[in-house]
Amino acid sequence: MHTDEPYLMPSYVKLLVADAERSASFYGLLGFTRVHQDPVFVHLRWARHADLFLVATPPGVALAGQRGVGVIVCFSATGDLGVETIAARATAAGAAVDGPRDQPWHTREAVITDPDGYRLCFVEPSAAVVV
Repeated sequence: MHTDEPYLMPSYVKLLVADAERSASFYGLLGFTRVHQDPVFVHLRWARHADLFLVATPPGVALAGQRGVGVIVCFSATGDLGVETIAARATAAGAAVDGPRDQPWHTREAVITDPDGYRLCFVEPSAAVVV
């Protein structure tokens, strides 16, 4: 498990998942680090102040409809892993991947659907943009 000095998170996302271990393994493949895990949730970190919690759906609770409809959770891919690598890892794991593609707003993005149907967008500046 990854250890990091605790800090107050200004924002974070919680996703209800069918199988927390399966989802955590998928997110790990994409480059997330496990910060903490217990029987109810897994705390993942993409980068400092980019935390995500996978929460096991309570037994006997069925979620109606597609998960995450209309929501895309975005992460900057400007570190060691670029969108090409992340998309290739997701494709190899059998996930649906849209992109990577250049966007008119000067980014290159890959949208990946996780095992529960949530969509994640990994973003980096397009080659034409100097940061």
